[in-house]
Amino acid sequence: MSNPTQKPSRVLAITDYATGLVAAVGAIVLAGLVALTGVGVFFRYVMNDPIRGVDDILSLALSVIVACSLAYGGRVGAHVAVDVLGMVGGRRVTRWTDVLVRVLGIIIIAFAVYALIRNGMCGILCAYLTTTLGIAHAPFYYFMAFGFTLYGLVLVVELIVGLAHFWQDVDPSEKSS
Repeated sequence: MSNPTQKPSRVLAITDYATGLVAAVGAIVLAGLVALTGVGVFFRYVMNDPIRGVDDILSLALSVIVACSLAYGGRVGAHVAVDVLGMVGGRRVTRWTDVLVRVLGIIIIAFAVYALIRNGMCGILCAYLTTTLGIAHAPFYYFMAFGFTLYGLVLVVELIVGLAHFWQDVDPSEKSS
């Protein structure tokens, strides 16, 4: 029979792997963005012949990078956070506030995903197109919704693991500093 404390760590490991894969896609897009920016600068300033529509592609690539980095950043603790409650009250306080914050985060992300999908469905009817090339924003809205959904799933996993370790001294989904 397996040890029950191994299941949360296995679930967190799967979550880390999935967010890492999506972050790798974002890293590839980031490398392409850097290369395209370099080519764009070269053509604009050296060749004195700017590439038409490069700004449209760069801004849409940024949205893909953000979508890919949300869940990974949330999982590894890359978002800005000040743990005052943990310093003052310790685990006795944070076990309650973690549940509250994760539930609120899930609710807020659900609203954001709903808004992104709703705006994506409006698409061309609402003139959601890039200015130069006329690229529709809808697929990028959907990709952002995917990124937010993945982050919401990370919060759900962290909430469940946190509840499983509610009365223990350590929450395995928290990063020790």
